[in-house]
Amino acid sequence: MKILVMGGTRFIGVSLVKLLVDQGHEVTLFNRGKKPSPVAGLRTIIGDRTDPQQLRDKLGGESFDAIFDNNGRELSDTQPLVEIFRDRLQHFVYMSSAGVYLDSDILPYHETDAVDPKSRHKGKLDTEAYLQQVRAESGFPYTSIRPTYIYGPRNYNDVEAWFFDRIVRDRPIPIPGNGKFITQLGHVEDLASAMAAILGNQKAIGEIYNVSDTRYVTFNGLAKQCAIAAGKDPSALNFVYYNPKDFDFGKKKAFPFRLQHFFASVTKATQDLKWQPKYDLLAGLKTSFEQDYLPSNRHQADIDFSTDTQILK
Repeated sequence: MKILVMGGTRFIGVSLVKLLVDQGHEVTLFNRGKKPSPVAGLRTIIGDRTDPQQLRDKLGGESFDAIFDNNGRELSDTQPLVEIFRDRLQHFVYMSSAGVYLDSDILPYHETDAVDPKSRHKGKLDTEAYLQQVRAESGFPYTSIRPTYIYGPRNYNDVEAWFFDRIVRDRPIPIPGNGKFITQLGHVEDLASAMAAILGNQKAIGEIYNVSDTRYVTFNGLAKQCAIAAGKDPSALNFVYYNPKDFDFGKKKAFPFRLQHFFASVTKATQDLKWQPKYDLLAGLKTSFEQDYLPSNRHQADIDFSTDTQILK
């Protein structure tokens, strides 16, 4: 297939592009050209996707079988792209988020569960609604993906690295609540393989899929798995529990996860896409630590522990 990947040079895009190329697809990237291509020799169209005129000028004469929209945050990011290609695509794959779900007492989240119109991911909700509308009007062949927390090498969000920073330095680990909130992580390569499995799958058109690990973990459990991945004794971890309402952290983020149970069923994806995650949590965390955290020398970097200090006082 001839495939256009929006972005393609950070985190999810790197894993996806490498996999698509390995599978024999002809891949073109569209981005601002600030980072190198993850695969040498790939064609890159330089442009700013937030400028609709640039999209029309640079992509209007192009032809692709499929598009992966990995970095569209607002409807205004994606709508111009869809309008250019709405009548000449086999598949449009949109990266949404499980963060769109409305807080619920019944878990795990399923794709048919209520969404939160006040979510900080409202732009993605608006985009999904637009894609559904275009499909109803003209049969536009889209699929939307809702991952939970994504981890793995090249993660630019402090997820697993937040724990590694404290574990490798034998620091106390401040945990909000009692450490028993249950969350869910999905490895970036597993996400990429699910995305690739959508291509050519007619059953996936017009559908939404949660994509993550098949199992869940508590905050404490995640810290222990990170310790094992880093070669440390998990029983030696020093957890310090606190009530976040007792502190004013300003704009700083004291902990990387939302303070609630948060996990989604991936049964629909495993069935429709014939997909299964490759990594269990420990194996995935080892890839982060050995392939990214240590090689980047983050274990020797000057890390801001000011929120920890505030809590520990």
